[in-house]
Amino acid sequence: MGKYINPFTDWGFKRLFGQEFSKPLLISFLNDLLVDELHVKDLTFRDKELLPPTKDQRGIICDVYCETDTGDRFIVEMQNRWQPNFLDRSICYACRSILDQVDKGRAEREDAYKFLPVYTICFMNYMPHTDEVSKFRTDIVLADKDTKAQVSNKLRFIYLALPLFEKKAEECETDFEKWIYVLKHMEALSRMPFTAQKEIFKQLEDYADSHRLTKKEWEAYENSLWVVRDNMACMAAAEREAREKGHAEGRAEGMKQGRAEEKKAIAKQFLAMGLTVEQVAQGSGLSIEDVKGLQ
Repeated sequence: MGKYINPFTDWGFKRLFGQEFSKPLLISFLNDLLVDELHVKDLTFRDKELLPPTKDQRGIICDVYCETDTGDRFIVEMQNRWQPNFLDRSICYACRSILDQVDKGRAEREDAYKFLPVYTICFMNYMPHTDEVSKFRTDIVLADKDTKAQVSNKLRFIYLALPLFEKKAEECETDFEKWIYVLKHMEALSRMPFTAQKEIFKQLEDYADSHRLTKKEWEAYENSLWVVRDNMACMAAAEREAREKGHAEGRAEGMKQGRAEEKKAIAKQFLAMGLTVEQVAQGSGLSIEDVKGLQ
């Protein structure tokens, strides 16, 4: 075990971002994530859904009500996922948060469909596929296709693909980059960086220190860690199987194309010998239309 916990286990994620005592960590992270946009003054945890640690449902969802220093309110839903192809699922969860706010019994009232904005922040701690995201931070808003102008602030998605963040500690310039560096490398760190530059990292160091866990906390964390390792092993096996299947299909397609080219070469030889189209088709295995195309 390392000095610090793995923040992307269900237990570790909940300890750092889903507990009342660690609320300052989440407020600091959100403010650094959304710097120059808004400033979170306080937050309240909603019901937190800890998904079952199974291979098809893994990860944690943490919902919080946020209030800014200007009095604006919005909902943040943080998702920690270990499997690819979950973008559609993240959209479903965000829509659920919106529907939960709608007063279905007052559909005729003008205020029936007034709801707080929902920000969905997703940690993707695996190498994403090209059809998911292609850069470390993908920020999605509801915008006009032509002008690119945002038309509503009610739905926002921020996907953070950790493997695509490649900066070293000394290359991190913003506080947000420092957060990401620490979270990505936390389990392998021997000391917490940036504590002299940002006070909140001292608090993060205390809560993430595995040596300070009680026996009960340690057992819960260790169980969560084994779930993560099993999930990652299953992901690796599935990806390896997909690659092998792709290679096999590629070889089969190559052989098929090779046989087709061989038939064409034979047909050309027969045509050069003066055989009729019907005779060439019969001798080469090509259709009469294919043979005519070679004339």
